[in-house]
Amino acid sequence: MKGHEPKMPRMEDILNLPVQDPPCAEFSSAHIKWVKVEGGRQGGDDIALIPFARVDDFVKGESSNAECPASFRIESRRKRSEGSISKPRVDGYLEYTLYWCSYGPEDYRDSESGNGDGSNAKPASGKGSRPGRRHMMRGCLCHFTVKRLYTRPLLALIIYNQRKHVDKTGAPCHGILDRDALGTRAMYAPRISEELRQKVMSMLYVGISLDDIIHHHMELVQGHGGPHNRDDFLTRNDVRNMERVVRNSSHELHADDECSVRMWVQRHQKHVFYFQDFSVSEPFILGIQTDWQLQQMLHYGHNGLVAFHSTFGLKKLKHPLSTLLVFDSSQNAMPVAWIITSSLVDQDIHKWIVPLAERIRAKDPRWRPNAFLVDGPSFDISTIRENFQCRVLLCIWHVRRAWMRSLLKNCYNVDVQREMFKHLGLVLYSSRSVPNALDTVEEFMQVFVDQCAFMDYFKRRWLPYIESWVNGMRSLSMASPEPLAAIESYHLRLKSKLFNEQNANFWLRVDWLVHTLTTEFHSLYWLYQYNVETGYFANLRDDSFSTNAWYQALHIPDVNVILDEQNLQLAKVISQADRTLAYTVRNPGSEFSLCDCPWSGLGNLCKHVIKMAILYKNRQVARPLLTAQVYRQTLLALLQNPPDDPLVLEHATLHATRLQQDIKGLEELSNNGLLQPLSPEGNPQMAVMFPHLP
Repeated sequence: MKGHEPKMPRMEDILNLPVQDPPCAEFSSAHIKWVKVEGGRQGGDDIALIPFARVDDFVKGESSNAECPASFRIESRRKRSEGSISKPRVDGYLEYTLYWCSYGPEDYRDSESGNGDGSNAKPASGKGSRPGRRHMMRGCLCHFTVKRLYTRPLLALIIYNQRKHVDKTGAPCHGILDRDALGTRAMYAPRISEELRQKVMSMLYVGISLDDIIHHHMELVQGHGGPHNRDDFLTRNDVRNMERVVRNSSHELHADDECSVRMWVQRHQKHVFYFQDFSVSEPFILGIQTDWQLQQMLHYGHNGLVAFHSTFGLKKLKHPLSTLLVFDSSQNAMPVAWIITSSLVDQDIHKWIVPLAERIRAKDPRWRPNAFLVDGPSFDISTIRENFQCRVLLCIWHVRRAWMRSLLKNCYNVDVQREMFKHLGLVLYSSRSVPNALDTVEEFMQVFVDQCAFMDYFKRRWLPYIESWVNGMRSLSMASPEPLAAIESYHLRLKSKLFNEQNANFWLRVDWLVHTLTTEFHSLYWLYQYNVETGYFANLRDDSFSTNAWYQALHIPDVNVILDEQNLQLAKVISQADRTLAYTVRNPGSEFSLCDCPWSGLGNLCKHVIKMAILYKNRQVARPLLTAQVYRQTLLALLQNPPDDPLVLEHATLHATRLQQDIKGLEELSNNGLLQPLSPEGNPQMAVMFPHLP
């Protein structure tokens, strides 16, 4: 009966509608349960609520309609600032965007064929002529409106005014349902996809020629049986137009650097997850993440590691650069976000890390890393834990690198280098077992007082901050050496790209830094990943991606390692290229090892040091890592100096005694040569989280 028909909701009821968030990466109107609204300006239209962060996913999904492939352009856009309305309507907006199918609303089919009377020469939307679009205008009326709600800024109201791709007669006007479009490009989307455009642009930025791009594209199209969509019709003219864009692109959008950066942000809003402009009271902060970087973070960061590479270019750049990194299947560090700030990045992390975490979880609510690595002791750890919901580890890659390079520069005796490097490691790690860690620092400076050059450097550069590092070591667990090598490799690649003397005149311009990162440097990583996935363009890949010490160490056979049971201070690793050559590793198995190979001689973390750390951790054939040594000392000290609280005493004694027995058992097995290596883990990054465990 008519009286029992469900009543259509009124516009006042929209906030009572469910917020729909389909689990797929991109979704369309077919994935949404639509509701027709009664009355008001949108009476009879279909409406739905989705998270505002997923509007782009919806637009992409709608453009991939199998029957009517399309490309939705922004026909009009309006914005309001918060607080501009005292009594907003329930459907009042902060942002209003009208999307229209690119095959409409004008219809030039008759005029293009010469049969029309020219009555449609004036576009229906009143925007004047559309140069270059006449050939694709077929009168399509499909369009929808997106409102970012004023009272609920995290939600978007989609108002679908016309869901079908039809003209004013109600007939299909493009796609496979339009008979007149069969055999023409009107069967497909009017433009190449954003993904293909970014792919071609990246190829151009790394120097692949127009002819090679077209040849490669034709191979791919033929490989899947001929053209199936608009992307398969990529032409030389398409590539030539993009080549012209690359050639004419410039970082300097305005003579004033601050204005230039603002203009870049306005043009690339979807790549900016946080922006705080220059002001007297607030620091400049710009957070950048491209769509491709977001995909890599979702893929490799989930159940993996996320690491900080902070304050790069502190002395040369106008504002230092920080990078968030993830580690791919080859243990290469991949940049998945860049943060440029005029203040220290650890001071304002709470401002940008929240929108970044929201951006990620808007794509995948289940996303969660195993651990977050910070390279400084002053970060707001609670903010990181709260937003990334994982444990935080301290990573000392740049401390180790700085100390090692200074030792190589200022100390020429190899044995003294080894002992000093070992003591420097103990300065940090003993903070967990010694009540006053500064006593260890004083002891180090007295023992090596004759090393004047290094001591002057240490006192000037590190002594003022050593207490902060000691406190950080006490409060945070340590990451093992493996990711240090990957982070260091990224650091060297970034340094090589940005600090070329040819660019010295641009170092103090932020717009140059942003442009270089998002074009040439970004394209290097895109090409590397594309080569890994497809095998194409291997000859153009940056060779430095193959020199990551972590990845190389995993491919050194155990039989290439020679251990001296009489002298555990030394180990040798036979070269894979020349088996007559063996490199000596001093303090093997420690994070503060030294190797005599050429790469280590430049102050870098080499594959031989990483191999020894992995081997010792897996087999426990000798001294464990410094972290494990200090951990064991702390447990034994707990037994000798028990706490006063009986409950704490009972719990601590139980665990300490058990671990003491386990350690003793492992030592006996190792001494008898009976301890076997652990089976390899499915995820090598998991070992980084637990460096103290065998």
